[in-house]
Amino acid sequence: MIIDNKIAGVYLRVSTEDQAREGFSLSEQKERLEAMCKFKGYQIYKFYEDAGISAKSMKDRPAFNELLEDIKSKKVNTIVALKLDRVTRSIYDWEFIMKFLEENEAYIDCANDEVNTTTANGKMISRLLMSVSQNEIERTSERTKMGLVGAIKEGHIPMKNLTGYKRVNKKLVPDENTKDVVIDIFNKYLSGWSLQKIMNDLNKRNALNKKWLYSHVENIINNRIYCGDFVYHKGKKDEHIYENVVEGIISREMWFDCQNQKGKNSRNYTRTIYYLFLQKLYCPKCHTLMAGRSPGGNKKYDYVYYRCHKCHTYVNEKDIIKQLKEIIYELVEYDFLVHGIYAPVIFGANHKEQTITEIESLKRQRNRLKDAYKTSIITLEEFTEEIKSIDDRLQELENNLKNNVLTIDDINLDSPSIYKDIDKIKQIKLNDKLLDKSSIWNNLSKQKQQELCMKYIETIDLGYDENRKVVIEKVNFRKSFLEEYSTLFTEGIIDKEVVVSYEDTTKIISLSSPKNEKEIQDYIRKLQNYYQVEYFKIDVIREEDGTFYLDYSINKNREIIKLIPIKDEKGFKPNLGYGVIAVS
Repeated sequence: MIIDNKIAGVYLRVSTEDQAREGFSLSEQKERLEAMCKFKGYQIYKFYEDAGISAKSMKDRPAFNELLEDIKSKKVNTIVALKLDRVTRSIYDWEFIMKFLEENEAYIDCANDEVNTTTANGKMISRLLMSVSQNEIERTSERTKMGLVGAIKEGHIPMKNLTGYKRVNKKLVPDENTKDVVIDIFNKYLSGWSLQKIMNDLNKRNALNKKWLYSHVENIINNRIYCGDFVYHKGKKDEHIYENVVEGIISREMWFDCQNQKGKNSRNYTRTIYYLFLQKLYCPKCHTLMAGRSPGGNKKYDYVYYRCHKCHTYVNEKDIIKQLKEIIYELVEYDFLVHGIYAPVIFGANHKEQTITEIESLKRQRNRLKDAYKTSIITLEEFTEEIKSIDDRLQELENNLKNNVLTIDDINLDSPSIYKDIDKIKQIKLNDKLLDKSSIWNNLSKQKQQELCMKYIETIDLGYDENRKVVIEKVNFRKSFLEEYSTLFTEGIIDKEVVVSYEDTTKIISLSSPKNEKEIQDYIRKLQNYYQVEYFKIDVIREEDGTFYLDYSINKNREIIKLIPIKDEKGFKPNLGYGVIAVS
């Protein structure tokens, strides 16, 4: 194929990376190729410019695709480019281009590469050049990816405008001024609020002085960064999850619970009746999820029931509440103590440690900056700017430690465990109690009652007893709640309720996390600030199916209120026995 009259389509392309590495600006390419066309006697039809676009793929380059269309329509018969890698760096695309040029009797001429696509030899050489070029771009891509992965693992997340976070020395850290809004969004969503309802609530109270859109709330709920994880290339073939790359604002369990909640929340947005166990009850007959029903009107809450659409079984909500009463009251108490009174203490402890760690890290950075300035690695201007950023953050963190972080000593009742023990003693001695759980529950609005159930209960399995009466077979709690409960128990902040059996008596009492003798004596001293208690040791004969069988003789004048596993420096051992706190 020989073309006498060559009509040139001059193709110019530069990516940001190319310009930084090789200095080929569009204007420089244009000037050089114009001179080349004049020297070779080519008639220039048009200049085709793709600015800031990679050569990885043809499909994302509008100017190059326009050039191909002009070749098809015989307006151009020669592609003129600076180098072959300006046209493409993909072997696959190059094979297509060579075939396309041959079919359309066109040619390519590169200023810096001897490319001749009219001969077998020329095609072979062009393929070799293309292989080298593709290898270069793949290696660059690998280096870029490795650098990005390293940055991600250091907490340098490539995201902008993340509500609840801010950047400190390029690292993403929770923003104390905005993170509570994020926590509130997740809590409400987990409690059954729809995205629309949350959006309306945020706008009504002018949260963060901004206008909230539906997409803002949706993006927060969907973004895994809020539990500390970053999803790289989400939805693509090379998607990868990097866990614990930043400090999470919520727990991972809570984030997953919210993802499981999506279908449920979208189905109940328009409801005007608050069903306490919406999307939670499984039919006693066929184990299908049951739907809420009510006659509406003034008596809408008098006859709330749940119906199975598959086998048409009905269950009255009041019957479920009656059976679930003790669990509900325990949840009321847990929510009141843990998320009400003691939240600043319990959840501030880890934050205090993280704050101290960050302060120490910033001080080390400050010293490194001084060394860098002394050895002239950085300028005075750079030093001043960086040191101010670090000092501002240090001041903020030190103020937080001074003003916001509480300790157990700041509160009269030392922990929820002591609060509950005092409550039990008061009931035994005075037939009175500190916390009337039933009263708190009954005084909650239907919406608040529903939110409490949504917050802690995942599903409830129903069945029949021997009299064909509907009974609760199993209550499945939220993973986020179980994780939180387990952590608080392990740290000795709350107790578990367990069944104990001795002689012919079976009771439910508190079981604490293992403590050594010193910790036990300290705890007893704190308890005795309020009531006189007794302490003694007993053996547990065995533990079976969650029941503790005790080697203990009944004393009518003494009532057990707590069982404490005794540990030494190596941890709990059954042969060390159990401590018992009792009251006469």
